[in-house]
Amino acid sequence: MDKRVASPANALDGLQDGMTIMSGGFGLCGNPENLIRAIAERGTRDLTVISNNCGTDEFGLGLLLRNGQIRKMVSSYVGENKTFERLYLSGQLEVELTPQGTLAERIRAGGAGIPAFFTPTGFGTMVAEGKETRVFDGRGYVLEHALRADFAIVKAWKGDHYGNLVFRKTSRNFNAMMATAAKVTIAEVEQLVEPHELDPDQIHTPGIYVQRIFQGASYEKWIEQRTVRPRPEN
Repeated sequence: MDKRVASPANALDGLQDGMTIMSGGFGLCGNPENLIRAIAERGTRDLTVISNNCGTDEFGLGLLLRNGQIRKMVSSYVGENKTFERLYLSGQLEVELTPQGTLAERIRAGGAGIPAFFTPTGFGTMVAEGKETRVFDGRGYVLEHALRADFAIVKAWKGDHYGNLVFRKTSRNFNAMMATAAKVTIAEVEQLVEPHELDPDQIHTPGIYVQRIFQGASYEKWIEQRTVRPRPEN
């Protein structure tokens, strides 16, 4: 089945106010840049966004935050974004902070059809407040519920017409697992190729998880903090 769509705007057909979106990326690495810009242009509001973080003030999901389109963030990291800090402290943004490994497992569980799981992470801390806890073999555990979304927006290096995806190095991050945990998964790729051009053994996400795919454009591949050292004098 050919899953290609003409543009990011076409790919977002059906996205409505109040929906939940998973957005791949870690910091500014592996972000679905075209889809984020398209959501900003679309103006969809009151969104719950599940993502490791919320970009920076100027890039990534920070664009949606700045536009007032996000109601709630489910994240593990809130640094690099003063808008995030300001909106949270003023009560304008709801935040569900989750330890990074727990966030990854909640997403994986959602894709695997596992409703909840016990983890020792966060036991005895604020993370466990209001949650069921149990003791197994003398160690305390917290019950964490799986995460699913209406839409998952992911970014891959290569993809084919059928939605099979190949990620490049660390840009795989949360993208692959998020692709499994939504009603509709949209993939933007740097290179859209014919199905026979992908080695089956190299595919990270099978096309069965992807409903829409398109080739992205104008990737900026931002760097959050560029640090350089002066070269030693000869």
